[in-house]
Amino acid sequence: MAIKPEHHYSATLTWTGASAGPTRTYQGYSREWRMVFEGKAPMHGSADPTFRGDPKLHNPEELLLAALASCHMLSYLALCSLKGIPVTSYIDRAEGTMKRGADGKTRFTSVTLHPMVTLADGGKLDQAIALHHAAHDECYIANSVNFPVETAPTVTVDSATA
Repeated sequence: MAIKPEHHYSATLTWTGASAGPTRTYQGYSREWRMVFEGKAPMHGSADPTFRGDPKLHNPEELLLAALASCHMLSYLALCSLKGIPVTSYIDRAEGTMKRGADGKTRFTSVTLHPMVTLADGGKLDQAIALHHAAHDECYIANSVNFPVETAPTVTVDSATA
């Protein structure tokens, strides 16, 4: 399959919090929003609770973690499939850190992915572990951010199928 040299994505963001009133004060306006991607169900979000958002809704910081973790997973699963490595389970607990810099701006300073992978058999266990490095190199999202994205994988063999 040939990969196109250029890809375009679009989304429409609507501040749904406007229905609760205008931005008269920092404390008094809703941070809720809706994101629509053509042909898909809308996603509802808010600011992080630290920034007066709704803790029941997704926030941009969580979505960045989700983008990094899912991109790594999809890259990893693709590489495993191409190498004939049968993955039966994949769970990742991604963690990110944001800090205020000397310039006064808050930004992500690091993200660590903790993929826990289960294989159907142990015949290519070492290769499956090594493919996490290759998956990181292939991940479009990790290649697009300006902070370190580390991986701390755990790869085991499914005892029920081994």
